[in-house]
Amino acid sequence: MRAAICQMTSGTDPMRNAQVIVNAVQEAKDRGADMLFIPEMAGQLDRDRKRAAATLVDEAQNIVLAQVREAAAKVGLWVHLGSLALKDERSDGRWSNRSFVIDDKGDIRARYDKIHLFDVDLATGESWRESSVYGPGECVITVDTPWARMGLSICYDLRFPDLYRALTNAGANILLVPSAFTVPTGQAHWHVLLRARAIEAGCFVIAPAQVGKHEDGRETYGHSCVVDPWGDILLDMNTETGLALIDIEMERIADVRSRIPALANRRTIPSEVETR
Repeated sequence: MRAAICQMTSGTDPMRNAQVIVNAVQEAKDRGADMLFIPEMAGQLDRDRKRAAATLVDEAQNIVLAQVREAAAKVGLWVHLGSLALKDERSDGRWSNRSFVIDDKGDIRARYDKIHLFDVDLATGESWRESSVYGPGECVITVDTPWARMGLSICYDLRFPDLYRALTNAGANILLVPSAFTVPTGQAHWHVLLRARAIEAGCFVIAPAQVGKHEDGRETYGHSCVVDPWGDILLDMNTETGLALIDIEMERIADVRSRIPALANRRTIPSEVETR
């Protein structure tokens, strides 16, 4: 599979962000890609909740999703739209952070709502309370593509290995981690966590990321990565926006798993823990 990874600096205007993604779809196709991978919150990145609420809509009305589906169908390209912020989708009134896998006909093959929500106060003074606005997803999702079964996750999910165990137990061979990591957490943990998820599962990890200074004042880490099943970083986009392509050799999975059969050696861990 030839994968195209898009690293972008999403702003507060969904229309401008949509155009960036549509342009990336065309470029990826022109450069021979089979599938394009887009970061988290690609349609709108805005921590001003009041301002964001004025333009957020549900899935059916989302112009970014509609334009990306149209572009994918026009050129015949699979697209993983890392995530969009959606409102009016949940009974509790909170928003959804939803990922989409779109096929080369423009059809939605899978949806995934982010399960783990980032609530933290950082030493830098930054404070994040995703759960005050976003509701958590409840389902673990894999999707079959012409190249592999892919396991869906978003950003903060990366810190919770039980999710990836469930995905690989379900047969996922490529783990998707679209993200918008902050700079401090990215510098400390991004690469090591991506490599750990790849190594423990014997899987490829594809992690497109947001990068740079955004209109809403935040700064994201970038370093969109592709990691192979041995834990080698095959691609790191550093802090440049744009598109990078890489060929993913699926036979690498069987090679690594034959040397480190961690999946085959897994056991079900008892739920009860003895303290002695």
